[in-house]
Amino acid sequence: MSQMSRLAAAKRVVLDYYDALDSAPTTETRSVLRNHTTADYRWRGVHPFHEQSNADSVADVFWEPVKQAFTSLQRRPDIFLAGFNTVASAPPVSEAIDEPRGDVWVCQMGHLLGLFDAVWLDIPPTRKMCFLRYAEFHRVEGDLIAETALFTDVVSVMRQAGHYPLPPATGASHLHPGPRTHDGLLFGDQPHDEGDATMSLVNRMIDDLTQANHRANETGDNRVPRSALAATWHDDMIWSGPEGIGSTFTIDRYQEQHQHPFRFNLANKKFNGHAARFAEGSYACFFGWANLTNTAAGGFLGMTANDTPADMRVVDVYRRDGDKLAENWVFIDMLHWLDMQGLDVLARMRQLLGKEQL
Repeated sequence: MSQMSRLAAAKRVVLDYYDALDSAPTTETRSVLRNHTTADYRWRGVHPFHEQSNADSVADVFWEPVKQAFTSLQRRPDIFLAGFNTVASAPPVSEAIDEPRGDVWVCQMGHLLGLFDAVWLDIPPTRKMCFLRYAEFHRVEGDLIAETALFTDVVSVMRQAGHYPLPPATGASHLHPGPRTHDGLLFGDQPHDEGDATMSLVNRMIDDLTQANHRANETGDNRVPRSALAATWHDDMIWSGPEGIGSTFTIDRYQEQHQHPFRFNLANKKFNGHAARFAEGSYACFFGWANLTNTAAGGFLGMTANDTPADMRVVDVYRRDGDKLAENWVFIDMLHWLDMQGLDVLARMRQLLGKEQL
């Protein structure tokens, strides 16, 4: 099977799974997962869902509670792409040789929209529209899904319900729009060279920032120069960050409202690598488990300085515009990072709600 055929087949597997999952009553969620996943299915989710090892536990822990809490649930994707995992050991295949290579992954990003009608994670329902932001990665084997990583922005749901648990964000808090170009749903085949160009640009951007961060570490000046970004980013870049950090617009405001606070308020950063990284067309994405380990230097998400290493599980989704990057959507498992330092945000919310009810 050719590269394009493998990607098209993988997309069809995932789309069929979504069709079945989204249309199934809550009571049939478990059977849908069983029918569309392998016997050794591996699932990763953000705190407090974490890792699950079979379809039944994924239904019990995540999908059934979500369907029960958010009625009239709709999937509203903004980005959909597939690719060959460049993290895998399989060597790259030249554009001229149309042969299979590496594991095939599919990514979808967007929002789940529903009426927040029942308690979820002890968050009180609002009976109003609620958007659960998500990015989901699937590794496809044959006609089944073998592995999934699902990142959801739980803190955003808390904010929409009026129980925001963190200090004011440095960026803007809002509903995250999809690509400015409205072309993120890559259902059809894309030219190999476009995906290669996107992946190459993302890799160059990472290399540039890595070098700039090393220089900043050596000099003790956490203000990474603007030129380190301008080489690979458009001036009017949009960085759509997770709830707790917020979103920024333009290189200058990105540095002011995210990059420099991130540099100043976190220490002992260690990059752990990615689980999957791939590109198709003008889009690229990756996630790690965990990508980054660091310690709090004081101030980030309201944490005081401490020496406890904490992991950041991160998703990045990129859109390339010409020879530079234009948009970046980011998910970070904030609750997990805080929990590793002894702050269980959901437990604290439950305590506060208990006090309010007395």
